[in-house]
Amino acid sequence: MSPTAPHEEMYRAISARDTRFDGQFVTAVRSTGIYCRPSCPARTPKPENVTFYPTSAAAHEAGYRACKRCLPEAAPGSPAWNIRGDAAARAMRLIASGVVEREGVPGLARRLGYSPRHLNRLLTTELGAGPLALARAHRAHTARMLLVGTCMPISDVAFSAGFSSIRQCNDTIREVFGMTPGELRARRRGAVADVQGEIDLLLPHRAPIDTAGLFAWMAARALPGVETATATSFARHLQMPGGPAHLEIRRTPEGQLRLRARVTRLGDLAPLVATARRLFDLDADPDAVDDALSAHDELAPLIAALPGIRVPGAADPHEMLIRAMVGQQITVAAARTALTALADQLGERTPDGGLLFPTMAAIAEHGAEVLRGPAARIRAITGAAAALADGSLPLTVGDDGAEQRARLLAMPGIGPWTADYVRMRVLGDPDVLLPGDVAMRAGAAASGLPGDPASLTAWAERIAPWRSYLTAHLWHAAPVRTPRRRAATTSPVLATSKESS
Repeated sequence: MSPTAPHEEMYRAISARDTRFDGQFVTAVRSTGIYCRPSCPARTPKPENVTFYPTSAAAHEAGYRACKRCLPEAAPGSPAWNIRGDAAARAMRLIASGVVEREGVPGLARRLGYSPRHLNRLLTTELGAGPLALARAHRAHTARMLLVGTCMPISDVAFSAGFSSIRQCNDTIREVFGMTPGELRARRRGAVADVQGEIDLLLPHRAPIDTAGLFAWMAARALPGVETATATSFARHLQMPGGPAHLEIRRTPEGQLRLRARVTRLGDLAPLVATARRLFDLDADPDAVDDALSAHDELAPLIAALPGIRVPGAADPHEMLIRAMVGQQITVAAARTALTALADQLGERTPDGGLLFPTMAAIAEHGAEVLRGPAARIRAITGAAAALADGSLPLTVGDDGAEQRARLLAMPGIGPWTADYVRMRVLGDPDVLLPGDVAMRAGAAASGLPGDPASLTAWAERIAPWRSYLTAHLWHAAPVRTPRRRAATTSPVLATSKESS
């Protein structure tokens, strides 16, 4: 549901206490001065006492505090920031990645192409709060998550959440939640593991979710030393602004998803959590996607067999482009072999013995010594790495989709498949179709859809704005190729295609 949906439609959602809308908007009640998630179990307020806000920051700015009963900050994130491609949505993605803490509002405005004053006006108009208030709300959410989910000292929680001082954290927690950090921590339920140097957090998401498909996808592409994947977990090392970090996402026996993480600098923790959520597409609205796709007879069997499919994101935009370029027109297994060699020879070791994906500067300087294949292809990869390293090719989670695609297509050796694949995975764009992908076309033919690119593109227009999820289903439906025969089963990870590692 859009935050701009009619008042009556949102009121029906809160009257039904519908959990599907948690995180998509908040409900502020004038008679109590609090705001809640749509599924709050408290008695439904009168319609005339209710105001709906697209973000908790907007409710804060209007003078409301968070409900102590439903804790709206604990809801999954809004899917709107991926569905929408406007400046407000891009700003929300960048705020979650920690840009305001690292670069301030001027840095955020510069990335979006606005002056700080105009950005403040734009976000206040669109979201009910300016960039400072939105970043402050995000810090409050992170602090709450750490207070109830870990045994970290409150001082460490403050700096991990991005606050500049403990006092600032304490004041914000009291203002937003009506409780001190200690009182908020006392409300947590169940035991919390206390492992020195690690945090272990629950990752809220909307059900259903195809975790088996996500872990299988990661396992097929995992680079030894950099990544480790099993049927129920995925872990990797990555470089954050403050130094090397490590994350592990795992499925518990109860079906929850949990994040175990280590960071070099406490301020990298909140951006790392945001990275994990993007990587597993945890802010998606599976009911909206599945309802839209299953309305078409050709797709209904696919959705019934695999509800809650997700589109994997990217741990690092620059790395994603290199992986996509290496994987062009070769199998997933061949791309993995090439990327493993690249990481082994050019990646840096972490203090705990892990391996970081090579820096763009290292690939630009030494990639030609490691990569194999046509000289033009190698020049394209090292040229893209050089452009990423010197900043002449911007590539971030806050890019405008059309502008990002145009910039990539202007680079030698990058065609429509690569540019669109990167847009799908870096921006989380839900409406990308890859008609040039061999595996996707095979899945389309096996599902009774047109198999040629032009006809498939025309047919898929009816699926907008969910064509990325259609792509994921068709990858899964692609028949598996084996050395001897085409198998009768299907798999999202073994199909031969242009699909990247």
